[in-house]
Amino acid sequence: MARVKNTPVTRRRRKKILKLAKGYFGSKSTLYRTAHEQVMRALQYAYRDRKQNKRNFRRLWISRINAGAVQNGFKYSKLIHGLSLANVQLNRKVLADLAISEPTVFASYVELAKDAIANPAKYQVK
Repeated sequence: MARVKNTPVTRRRRKKILKLAKGYFGSKSTLYRTAHEQVMRALQYAYRDRKQNKRNFRRLWISRINAGAVQNGFKYSKLIHGLSLANVQLNRKVLADLAISEPTVFASYVELAKDAIANPAKYQVK
């Protein structure tokens, strides 16, 4: 009797890969071997880019905060230092959003940071 090469486990595994390869161009979506190669590469890219996405957004937020700080006559590094001295717990995402959507509120945070740098004893927690 001939050897059976299409066991349920193998079929399930191959169908899973072909399902992940749905929408790929040409034989990459129909042939198991090329689909498997493409899916593995795509998963590697997805893993890498999930990390890079975080870095890219942080860079974007920092550049937006810096632009808002420069408009108010301040630098990004001094702003962050002043806000930490003033015990302000806003993250960069929120600060960047404030710099774009609420410039007056952002300007008040810049003034707070300037004051905290000028008078650090005023903001120390006792």
